[in-house]
Amino acid sequence: MADSVLKIPPPVAPKDQEDATERRSMRDYYIILRERVWIALPLALLVSVTLGYFKARVTPMYQSTATMQFEKREVVVTSQAVLDPTVSSDIEMNTNIQILNSMRLRTRVYESCTPEEVQILQRGFMKNAKPGSPLPTGSSLLGSVSIDAVRNSLLINITARHPDPQAAALVANRYVSQFMSYLIENLGGVNETAVEFLRNRAEQLRKDSEEAEGKLQAYMTLNNLVSLDKSKDIVGARLQTISSTLTGARLNRLNLENQANQVEEFRKNHRDLIEIQYIAGYGNVPGLKSQLSNLLQNQSVLSERYLERHPKMVDLANNLAVVQDQLDKAINLAIADLTARLNEARQTEKTLLAEFERAQKESLKLGDLSVEFNSLQNQAQVTKSNYMQILDRLNQTTTTKNLEKIPLHPLDQAVPAGAPYDPNIQAIVRTCIGVGVLVFIAVAVGLSFLDDRIKSAWDVESFIGANLLGIIPDLSAIKDDEKYTLLLQNKQAPGVEAFLSVYSSVKIHSKLDFPKSILVTSTIPGEGKTLISCNLAGSFARHGRNTLLIDCDLRRPMLHRHFKQQNTHGLISWFENGANLDTDLATDPSLGIVKVGENMSLLCSGGRSKSPTEVLENPAFGHLLEKLKRHYDLLVVDSPPLGAVTDSLLIAERTDEVIYVCRFNRAYRKHIQLYIKALRGGKNEVLGIVLNGLSPRRIEYYSNYRYYRSYKKYYGSQG
Repeated sequence: MADSVLKIPPPVAPKDQEDATERRSMRDYYIILRERVWIALPLALLVSVTLGYFKARVTPMYQSTATMQFEKREVVVTSQAVLDPTVSSDIEMNTNIQILNSMRLRTRVYESCTPEEVQILQRGFMKNAKPGSPLPTGSSLLGSVSIDAVRNSLLINITARHPDPQAAALVANRYVSQFMSYLIENLGGVNETAVEFLRNRAEQLRKDSEEAEGKLQAYMTLNNLVSLDKSKDIVGARLQTISSTLTGARLNRLNLENQANQVEEFRKNHRDLIEIQYIAGYGNVPGLKSQLSNLLQNQSVLSERYLERHPKMVDLANNLAVVQDQLDKAINLAIADLTARLNEARQTEKTLLAEFERAQKESLKLGDLSVEFNSLQNQAQVTKSNYMQILDRLNQTTTTKNLEKIPLHPLDQAVPAGAPYDPNIQAIVRTCIGVGVLVFIAVAVGLSFLDDRIKSAWDVESFIGANLLGIIPDLSAIKDDEKYTLLLQNKQAPGVEAFLSVYSSVKIHSKLDFPKSILVTSTIPGEGKTLISCNLAGSFARHGRNTLLIDCDLRRPMLHRHFKQQNTHGLISWFENGANLDTDLATDPSLGIVKVGENMSLLCSGGRSKSPTEVLENPAFGHLLEKLKRHYDLLVVDSPPLGAVTDSLLIAERTDEVIYVCRFNRAYRKHIQLYIKALRGGKNEVLGIVLNGLSPRRIEYYSNYRYYRSYKKYYGSQG
């Protein structure tokens, strides 16, 4: 890549100026990221948060590791009479690892689990299972198990992974115990004398224990005992229940006897039995009593009006007799019912008393049986304890003998993990941050390539296929009445060297000799074509070329303002006055060409026109340009933007070369490519493109030449 806007190799700088060499720095990348931060950052956050959400939703998995040690074989080498410390071969270790990984051992581990342990294995899957989904069955409940040999050691790690931490530790430890049992069954031998004695003794104690248990069970069956303590509890509870019921029966009998005695006393004293509360409330006695009272009251009232033989009095007396008779019967019925209830209460009390006495005798009998029962029970417990001790000793002896012949020993047991290994929140956070940063950078850099607006030398040269004549920095800090005449003022102002670079590029790429005409146009308004036209004309004038700047933007003429001239004479006025080509055009008053600087003149538009194509399509306009070349070395024609009107295409037919102006990040590459193709189709020589409006920092990033900073450093060192 070249190091300046010009496409010529720069002079070799001395060693003390090597810092002016252009290299892409971190600031360049910072600029591209900063300009797209509000697009790339939300996308990066969305991707990283979504990734973290789905990673954090996975089923929590716990892992526990149990360790076994591969024993070192001690073999005596007789030829040297030394101890050979050679470890077990890789073949033997790999064989054991394959056995641990086999389905046979996995099935054996599952079958060794008790129902309670199976529930622990199911617990993790049940907690995370979706409603209606089936649970794993069989050895699938063990989860995943990995067997790994620790590098450069004699250790084997058994790692179990399961949704439940206790299940993971259970599976890892059970793998160790079942593998040891497998080795014992397949590789172990026993001490025949000791083991045989213990087996015989264990068998004898087993028979004694079974005999003692049989005697105890027969005694319990004979005496109808569940167990002595339970039988005592049952009889005691029965006694308590009968006693409570008997007390209630006695109270009921006493109450009934009291009521019966009251009836007898009332009869003896010829008192009215209806005064007794029990009789007064029995059956229909209350209703008959009330009815009798009402009849007596009516009789008292009627007796004042009628005599005893009166029919109403006779009817009333008959009713009284009937009600009285019914009342007497009801009272007798109540007394009979009371007597029956009293007899029933006495019988119930007698029955409960007999039952209570039987329960007392049974309780006393259990007390007598406890001595013999306890003796049989103690005997059964002692024989069972002896049997279990001998059996345990037998197992220990067998295991100890076998362990001497197996190559592996347990080292560390697995313990339940305190936290799941998956999802690993810290790892997820790190991953999400990394993915977010990558997405942020990828989106920002990707958008820089997808953005179709003109920005860089690559856009101009590679995509559009035109020469980059130069890059003009942003001159917004300079006053408007100064920046259009930078080259005429002959001052060292920002941007002067940029215009001089454009001048040099135009000379290099131009194939025509003077005199000639150059059209300056753009895609859309506001891209700085007038600024480029003025200072390009000033550059040629500064280098001794007699230059004429022509304002052909007949719709919105601006050049007269920048050079502080009147716009009363120019192209439009010359055309309206007959377009006379036979006069001295440089001094023709209808054209009104004015000198605005050394070697530089200005031809204004001469007003505004709503239909400028009438002037631009007229052959007189082309003849005018050809005749002006006889007076000037260079005609710089400022024209309207191609994207707004077609005037520039009409002007381009009558000019020799075209310079296309593009403002940074404004016009689209595809539009520029289309208009440049149209200009080339008109057989115009397109010299190239001037990229305008870049800040110094953007020049460093978006330009491959970065002349601006290099120029400043180079000339700064000279001063």
